[in-house]
Amino acid sequence: MTVEPKSLPQGFYNAALDLLDRNLAEGRGERIAVVDDRGRTTYAELTERANRFANALAELDVAREQRILLVLQDSVDFPTVFLGAIKAGVVPVAVNTQQAAKDYDFLLEDSGARVLVVSQPLLETILPVTARHHPQLAHVIVSGGDGAGGIPLEDLLARSDPDHDPVATVADDMAFWLYSSGSTGTPKGAVHLQSHLMETQRLYGGPILGIRPDDVVFSAAKLFFAYGLGNAMTFPFAVGATAVLMAERATPASVARHLAEPKPTLFFGVPTLYAALLAGTGLPDRKDLALRLCVSAGEALPADLGERWQARTGVPLLDGIGSTEMLHIFLSNTPGEIRYGTSGKPVPGYEARLVGETGAEVAPGEIGDLHVSGPTSAVMYWRKRRQSRETFLGPWTRTGDKYRLDADGYWVYCGRSDDMLKVSGQYVSPFEVEAALMSHFDVLEAAVVGHEDADRLVKPKAFVVLKNEGKGSPELADQLKAHVRSHLAPHKYPRWIEFVPSLPKTATGKIQRFLLRAEG
Repeated sequence: MTVEPKSLPQGFYNAALDLLDRNLAEGRGERIAVVDDRGRTTYAELTERANRFANALAELDVAREQRILLVLQDSVDFPTVFLGAIKAGVVPVAVNTQQAAKDYDFLLEDSGARVLVVSQPLLETILPVTARHHPQLAHVIVSGGDGAGGIPLEDLLARSDPDHDPVATVADDMAFWLYSSGSTGTPKGAVHLQSHLMETQRLYGGPILGIRPDDVVFSAAKLFFAYGLGNAMTFPFAVGATAVLMAERATPASVARHLAEPKPTLFFGVPTLYAALLAGTGLPDRKDLALRLCVSAGEALPADLGERWQARTGVPLLDGIGSTEMLHIFLSNTPGEIRYGTSGKPVPGYEARLVGETGAEVAPGEIGDLHVSGPTSAVMYWRKRRQSRETFLGPWTRTGDKYRLDADGYWVYCGRSDDMLKVSGQYVSPFEVEAALMSHFDVLEAAVVGHEDADRLVKPKAFVVLKNEGKGSPELADQLKAHVRSHLAPHKYPRWIEFVPSLPKTATGKIQRFLLRAEG
């Protein structure tokens, strides 16, 4: 049976039709949509799979606007389920695949999900949770493997109709949720609308990336992450390009393999990964890469790291900042206008402002709290009215980041608002100190937090990961302190340096400094 593209009457809108059926209507049905560990899937095949899943939800008596929780590794099953749910007017809630059982217990309770869709390798962690008291959870669907522990997804798709009439949603209908990464504590469910996915393509994927049908896109950031969802689903599907999906964890070795083959043209990573690729030996030679553009987000990119990546690969690296609440990048460097060490400028279509402690905007050069306004902002945090009122301020969204605007109009990251230090009466950006440490040859990663001295005054303390995995020494610690003093004002250097094998991070690569503060 040939799947025919669907449409909705004027005035209605469904994001899944825009990302799937439009490719069929425009003659791209036989183009490769997804390359994953199992093989290749065309747009026609993916659309049929999404249709079958939408029909399966109806057969399972899942109603419009009920939630389904996705604990899915990156494969063709993710867009099958995510977009199939949206076609049916059901709300997919994509969550981190690297969490503990207690975290999934919270997410099932908080979301009120009626269905859990989980990858087979993750069942061991999550099955004990499903046996607990979650009365709203009616079905467990298993992706991959033999399907033991629930309904096998492939069996469900096989017995469902490949043709589906989408629910008549509108642009302002709730479409999906993403949970914040929890870099400062308990995750919050950010509620997004039907229009938001394609708005990120309209503002960033098209104008900034210039994504086109012949692009092959590889994102080390996973699909459950807002950054990865845009990179590896919205942007390629919006133009009929190919997304490369990798189920395994994004290590330097696994990423280097995928950069060599199937030779992506666009690559998306986080600063930690770029640093590790440069420090290792597996990164393909420049002549063996097909990359035309790379992007970094998740944490600010140190200038030295961006410069070294471009020198090593010959490929520009665009640093930007986005958030779960804003869905994708809203401040960005752009091709031909890269200023390493900054987050670039507001993406056209977004507005940004810096607000001081009095609530007024700060002067250029001063540090302030970053607020952003644009058409992709989440409408609220689910079941968290107080936090919603603190974050979503009319047209503005409070990001929780500190920035300053330099003399040339570039936005310079200064750290998370709750990470900022006040030393000798002056603000110190942890990121600025970390960047200075990382410019030293021996340093792979660094994180800086506040620590009280004997007089109970706060000074910077650094946790440092070395490239050679050594334990460090007092002599090297003194060298690093001197190195920072030579780059920054005297009051900013770390008074203590602790060498550690790794830094605590969220699954999206953000350093969890609150855990380091707790360690002291």
